[in-house]
Amino acid sequence: MEAENPLHGAADGTDANTLARNFIHEAYKNMKETKPKEALLKLEQALRADYTQQEALYALKCLKWWMERIKNLDNAADACDPCSRGNFLLSQWKSYYGFLERVGNVYDGCQYAVKRFVYGLALRNYQAVLADGSMRHDPELLEQVGRCYKGMGRYEDALDYLKQAVRFKREDAAAISALADVYALLGETKAAKALFREAFFIGPQAVDLHNLESDLILELVRHVENMGYTGAELREWIPVYGAVLGVFTVKRELKPSEAGRLKQQIFDLESELRGSRKDEKILTPALLNRYFRLIDHYEGSGGGHALIDEIKLKIKIIKPVIFERYMC
Repeated sequence: MEAENPLHGAADGTDANTLARNFIHEAYKNMKETKPKEALLKLEQALRADYTQQEALYALKCLKWWMERIKNLDNAADACDPCSRGNFLLSQWKSYYGFLERVGNVYDGCQYAVKRFVYGLALRNYQAVLADGSMRHDPELLEQVGRCYKGMGRYEDALDYLKQAVRFKREDAAAISALADVYALLGETKAAKALFREAFFIGPQAVDLHNLESDLILELVRHVENMGYTGAELREWIPVYGAVLGVFTVKRELKPSEAGRLKQQIFDLESELRGSRKDEKILTPALLNRYFRLIDHYEGSGGGHALIDEIKLKIKIIKPVIFERYMC
């Protein structure tokens, strides 16, 4: 009897599964090469070979999600502007992660291919802007190019562009945390710890947790998540536990203007915390983060022992469990 067409299911279940797996592998290769239409055809072939193949179905949903966004982008008024196209693609990650939460299971191989596809497509647009020459020193463009290289696993290139961007964006927590992540991925732990600490001090809410990749920070994030913190609260507690668990250990003495600004922030947060308890879940870790920063400053300057003891007493009153862990 003639064997059944492999595109419509195989007689042997094992052969069908193997064929489907091969098609999935080819689809991922197409995605990494920014060839979404070819990847779509391969995934459809995988499902025709084995309709029970859950990874193929999952990958198909993910790819179609992005292809729908790209279709909308092609119909937009600024579709011909490469910088706008690149920015649009990178702006969709937050929505995509929300989509993944609804879908359920996560296949790492698929997500790696999706990242290579989207960041590769965005990079192609940004490279067209760089080729023009007029924006080659623009910090926003440099940061976006660096993020693309990081998402594609090209960490040395990412480091080059993100370092240039951060020179102009010294108060940008998102850019600094991306640079810190790249340093960690390259094994430059000291630089990574220093920069993560800066980013989570400057603006915890601006740090893009979804796109962090290094074990250095992900293990800390998971630890804080396992304590039940989520969302905005999670981001505020990360630097606190980074201090008490000995992750954010690379410190620097503050300039006089920075120290003065920090003391004012502490005063404002203390007043706000006394005046209203409704925002206590956010205000408490934000205040603790600044207490630790001020202690580090006093220790680095070699003075202020009485002031350090005063701050430690405040920590003990506000959050005894943090005080105990910090003093261990």
